[in-house]
Amino acid sequence: MQEGYKALADPTRRRILKYLRGGERNAGELAEYAGVGRTALSHHLMVLKMADLVRVERRGQFQVYSLNTTVFQDLLTEIMGWLGGLDSSNGVEQIEHPGEYPVASDLELDERDKHEEEQNGTL
Repeated sequence: MQEGYKALADPTRRRILKYLRGGERNAGELAEYAGVGRTALSHHLMVLKMADLVRVERRGQFQVYSLNTTVFQDLLTEIMGWLGGLDSSNGVEQIEHPGEYPVASDLELDERDKHEEEQNGTL
């Protein structure tokens, strides 16, 4: 799980994960959306793969990346537990589907990431 938290700590990796919610993408699409070069993208994708948050499949000359929703859901379950989203009967909340919870809009997430990058001096 520790690798998952490290992966989620970076706004660029969160942006990549957000983009992968829409389906499979190749490296060129991810680099363009995230606004990073191929070397930086390679690093971010390695961190995401090590955390098992993304899967990669070779299709001809392309590598296609997709979101590993199982691991993502495990992280979400643990975080919800920390935030007090526990069922009092057994101490563990069962998350049937992440879409059942209110989620910040893409615009809100972009603004939050931009603010974080400005504070860290990486924008």
